Amino acid sequence: MEQSRSLRILHCFRSPVGGIFRHVRDLVEEHHAAGHAVGILCDSSTGGAHEERMFDAVKPHLALGLTRIPMRRAISPSDIPALYRAYRHIRSLQPDILHGHGAKGGAMARLIGSALKLNQLPVTRLYSPHGGSLHFDPGQLSGKIVTRLERLQEHFTDALVFVCDYERRTYQDKIGAPRVPFRVILNGVRDCEFEPVAPETDAADFLYIGMLRDLKGPDVFIDAFARTERLIGRPLSGLVVGDGPDHDRYMTLIAERGLSRRLRMLPAMPAREAFAMAHLVVVPSRAEAMPYVVIEALAAGKPVIASRVGGIPEILGSGSEALAVPGDPADLSRIMADAMSNGAWRDRVMPRPEAFRSAFSTSAMASQMLRLYRELAAPPSSTTTS
Repeated sequence: MEQSRSLRILHCFRSPVGGIFRHVRDLVEEHHAAGHAVGILCDSSTGGAHEERMFDAVKPHLALGLTRIPMRRAISPSDIPALYRAYRHIRSLQPDILHGHGAKGGAMARLIGSALKLNQLPVTRLYSPHGGSLHFDPGQLSGKIVTRLERLQEHFTDALVFVCDYERRTYQDKIGAPRVPFRVILNGVRDCEFEPVAPETDAADFLYIGMLRDLKGPDVFIDAFARTERLIGRPLSGLVVGDGPDHDRYMTLIAERGLSRRLRMLPAMPAREAFAMAHLVVVPSRAEAMPYVVIEALAAGKPVIASRVGGIPEILGSGSEALAVPGDPADLSRIMADAMSNGAWRDRVMPRPEAFRSAFSTSAMASQMLRLYRELAAPPSSTTTS
């Protein structure tokens, strides 16, 4: 394939929220600007007003359109009609690249891509786990099933793309050494996002921003916030920003702890708007791949405290004092109290801005991804492997 030829690229994923949606939007905008035709296929039953605004912003870049169909998180009989509907639509688009993100999007892209190949329609099938199925415990029955399905699907995969080296290592440990080409391509943010976000005059001490589900640790943050107040010996202020299935449970937890006046809950909003509302960002996840919120916060000049999970140590540094034991509110509160009490904490602990910016830019991520797309879509004689 000539380097000048425009590619037709379709991204498939389930839930249009969080890091996967951010990752895809950035690729869409960069590759559209480079002259390629890009489209999105995702679930129609998740997301709220914030996500609708995000779709409105990205639609002008979608030459292959935005298609939304119902996709359940778990495997169910409803997957069959959804898969057939998606197959007919994708076949009409005739993409060169079919890139699946997350377990459900990856399965759909690879199955449909393989069916297209059987019908003599050339398409390159890529899969990015983004954590997803890699969070399962292979020692449990459900984990054994998921890992075996992942291994089976390698037969229908032209390349794997990992967003951090942790994800690659986890795949190798749980699924096995990849038997197809792969790349590690780090997430990044746009140049404009490296502008510092100044705190508002009434900014809260701490901010949690993300999905409201236990995997992301809002309950750990709430517990740690209460413990930090006791360690500091005075009232603090905090925000929980986001939407998700456990919203009401967390609101009840805050009320039961007597924190309702000091720990407020707000709906999902653009990250930089939320960053202006607090001095320090806390990412208390129990599991992650390479969370965008850590990169976004550091780019905005916000200090970050986070769990030692996934690719976060690759961002903050493996020996960083800002890393807490996952799921341990006592350890998290110890670091939160240190950050509040020690004026030199931020300068001593946070990554150097210059090195951080060179490693985590959207332009670098998108150019590396496009290079891989072209290599895989090229004639066999010029294809390279990892």
